[in-house]
Amino acid sequence: MQNKSFSDFKSHAQDIVQTDIIEAESLLLSHQWSQLQQTIETIRQKIKQSGLWAPHLPQDIGGQGLTVSQLGEFSAILGQSPLGHVCFGCQAPDAGNAELLHLYADDRIKKQFLIPLASGAIRSCFAMTEPAMAGSNPTRLGASAELKDGHWHINGHKWFTTGADGADFAIIMAVTEPKAAKHQQASMIIVPTDTPGYSLVRNISVMGSEGDGYFSHGEVKFTDVKVPQHNLLGQRGDGFLMAQQRLGPGRIQHCMRWIGIARRCFDIMCRHVKQRHITDTQTLAQQPVIQVKIADSYAAIEAAQHLVQATAERIDKEGYAAARHAISMIKFHTAQMLQQVMNHAIQALGGLGVTDDTVLSFFYREERAARIYDGPDEVHQLSLAKQLLAKFD
Repeated sequence: MQNKSFSDFKSHAQDIVQTDIIEAESLLLSHQWSQLQQTIETIRQKIKQSGLWAPHLPQDIGGQGLTVSQLGEFSAILGQSPLGHVCFGCQAPDAGNAELLHLYADDRIKKQFLIPLASGAIRSCFAMTEPAMAGSNPTRLGASAELKDGHWHINGHKWFTTGADGADFAIIMAVTEPKAAKHQQASMIIVPTDTPGYSLVRNISVMGSEGDGYFSHGEVKFTDVKVPQHNLLGQRGDGFLMAQQRLGPGRIQHCMRWIGIARRCFDIMCRHVKQRHITDTQTLAQQPVIQVKIADSYAAIEAAQHLVQATAERIDKEGYAAARHAISMIKFHTAQMLQQVMNHAIQALGGLGVTDDTVLSFFYREERAARIYDGPDEVHQLSLAKQLLAKFD
């Protein structure tokens, strides 16, 4: 964020979201993938020229170096559109993968993968969830990697690998230390997607849509995949520790992105009910049941934003360990808020709400999983409850 106040930084981003990015959503909703990608690249060039690119990354690798709390505020602006984060170069999973590479890769790996990833020249994916294992218990992994003659030999079956379609490399979580304690068994290893034995089986159909490229979730297989030993990130057995460090800032960004989505849904709902006549003299906005939904939605969004922002500020001041209870709390609280607001908006729009004539149905299709991925609500609720009850022992 060179030579710009944070207020100016946000204002400029808001202008681009409103004038360029939201205008491109029609291509997304009509599945015009090739034209959409061209439009995204054009917008990205404008963002780079404006000095707004990669707000999450340090300045020494081309980013803006925002703090956690600043990045949260920024994420809420970009979250107003499904295209916001990808246009600004801070979309998942690339954002988290870039942070992992910056922290744990050696110079050779950084040159090969981090630099082009940070610039937006290539994409990546993160292969962790497995169809045969409960995602709510990430210590149970079937994927394995064995070191032989200076190479990792990898076998595994993953799914919900977001953006695998078109990714240049994957970071796979695989068991390398099967005899170690359960949280010290897995490691992260980089696998270029042109490596023999790596295959994208399919883009998983999610609520009727397979998506394309960045907007997809892949099922992938690793069959006798062989990569050099130096493709290991960090130390052997540190995969879960690194994953938690990756998820800390990621959850703040997700939560604030969800707040941006909720505000967009709220705005669509309010505009619709104000102009939707149900009689010659009355609009939907005059109905008490609609007014209650609007009041509840607004209060829920405001409460969630204050909670997430306070958590982000605590992380900036005291670190992730001090805020771990709050991080669990914002994950399930904000995801539930988002589902509530999306439901109210869709219900208020009636039949229009479930069509792709507005962005609401896309948001619902993609973000209903907010209560599942990165740990389902129940896991975070149980974790928080145990921590709170321990104070009464």
